[in-house]
Amino acid sequence: EAEVGEIIEGCRLPVLRRNQDNEDEWPLAEILSVKDISGRKLFYVHYIDFNKRLDEWVTHERLDLKKIQFPKKEAKTPTKNGLPGSRPGSPEREVKRKVEVVSPATPVPSETAPASVFPQNGAARRAVAAQPGRKRKSNCLGTDEDSQDSSDGIPSAPRMTGSLVSDRSHDDIVTRMKNIECIELGRHRLKPWYFSPYPQELTTLPVLYLCEFCLKYGRSLKCLQRHLTKCDLRHPPGNEIYRKGTISFFEIDGRKNKSYSQNLCLLAKCFLDHKTLYYDTDPFLFYVMTEYDCKGFHIVGYFSKEKESTEDYNVACILTLPPYQRRGYGKLLIEFSYELSKVEGKTGTPEKPLSDLGLLSYRSYWSQTILEILMGLKSESGERPQITINEISEITSIKKEDVISTLQYLNLINYYKGQYILTLSEDIVDGHERAMLKRLLRIDSKCLHFTPKDWSKRGKW
Repeated sequence: EAEVGEIIEGCRLPVLRRNQDNEDEWPLAEILSVKDISGRKLFYVHYIDFNKRLDEWVTHERLDLKKIQFPKKEAKTPTKNGLPGSRPGSPEREVKRKVEVVSPATPVPSETAPASVFPQNGAARRAVAAQPGRKRKSNCLGTDEDSQDSSDGIPSAPRMTGSLVSDRSHDDIVTRMKNIECIELGRHRLKPWYFSPYPQELTTLPVLYLCEFCLKYGRSLKCLQRHLTKCDLRHPPGNEIYRKGTISFFEIDGRKNKSYSQNLCLLAKCFLDHKTLYYDTDPFLFYVMTEYDCKGFHIVGYFSKEKESTEDYNVACILTLPPYQRRGYGKLLIEFSYELSKVEGKTGTPEKPLSDLGLLSYRSYWSQTILEILMGLKSESGERPQITINEISEITSIKKEDVISTLQYLNLINYYKGQYILTLSEDIVDGHERAMLKRLLRIDSKCLHFTPKDWSKRGKW
């Protein structure tokens, strides 16, 4: 058995943690850092098969020293494509990345050929099964965290100009570790999930205090209270372009409100792993969703969007703050982003890569939106109703590739007697109706007051 003193960065060993069901488990973890606090050693661990947001500092009591794997000795940092790889000494990692390949047997419908929508009864299912050779394998779209969700099976690499430049900073030991302990934002205390580049001297504080309206940060409650006597904001800067009930959306120009936009990015980076934009906010618009009470308009979440996107991106980064997660706000943000696209007369898609949680939210939104349309189709003169991929895309502003990938993900597309048929089974219909009963928050397009600008004609924004 290894001694505590022998544990170094790069070691791997099982570490005790509590899972969601409050049961003990011992997943394999890697030691990323070791620190000594008044004679007591602490170890920063990353659980190998888990998202980085679960990384944490642990004491030696939680380490299983009997099963420790020491790092392999390496002469040099291995490089890949000229970029430094993982730190020397960490055990070799197998980089597993599912590439979504749609099997050739999968019928990929043409965008304009109409597909019939089958009635929701058992007979339809039987009729389709009569073509066994054409049946597609279910669930060929991976849902792993790295899934790019590109429908053509080739993960689209992020561009180097947008907000999500993938610069392999994950491998830098500093940015791999959470650096802020806790953030106080209005009446909420937030525990960050990831590194965020707040000034170094603030990272040693037990709590970082943020003004919940302008998002400026302070080192103490006193600083915050002093700031509040001078800060007259009770809502985000910019224009309120939507209000219904207590929900509002504000449009903020990253050039006109630089300080707010940068502070928003710093806060968002605590909960977004891929995001690397903090300083150059000029090319972006930020849409901040708030909830109103007698004290003001409180930030719930936001998405950013390039003023000019060459790739039909209608969202760059999107986040619901943790206190508001799992309450339908994420889907409301997504729905709002497509409402803006509808007003612009464009189809849109979120910038890749999506995080694991982002992908789940988008999948769910796309599925519900498309099923809502298919189930609302009326048959004419006893014939099955017909609709094209292009029509679905035009009605919803969801990009064609996302429509196709969603229909495949739901396993709705079948090829029967020379044409594509979308078969809605009872399970799908029941599941959809149950989900829609829970979806109480919706965007009301009548409450949106938004005039899109043509940024290409406005000089340098």
